[in-house]
Amino acid sequence: MSTEKKQRDFDNQDQIVAEAQRNRAQREKTYRAQALKIYPWICARCGREFSGKRLRELTVHHKDHNHNNNPPDGSNWELLCLYCHDNEHSRQQVAGAHGKLTPSSGHAPPATYKPFADLKDLLKDKT
Repeated sequence: MSTEKKQRDFDNQDQIVAEAQRNRAQREKTYRAQALKIYPWICARCGREFSGKRLRELTVHHKDHNHNNNPPDGSNWELLCLYCHDNEHSRQQVAGAHGKLTPSSGHAPPATYKPFADLKDLLKDKT
């Protein structure tokens, strides 16, 4: 592959990334500004209050995890601090990794391991 073609590919990738970042920033400005007007500047999970420079640590979380679902009344949003927001998404990833429970498998199978089964015999030998 020629150096000129590689450079064009890099330039094209840079343009795509820059456009995606602009679109994301514009979308966030829109619903973030609305959410900050609607809700008090308090994390919905831990209750920390934010103002001034620390307001940037308060994020808008989409309750249904669909970033395109931005109703004007803000019913799909909640304000979370960076830490609670990361925690929420980590919990979703863990839940997704384990899969959803179906109605037929709503209960875990019974445990078969019995850790104290031979305890009585072990204690008899000690005394």
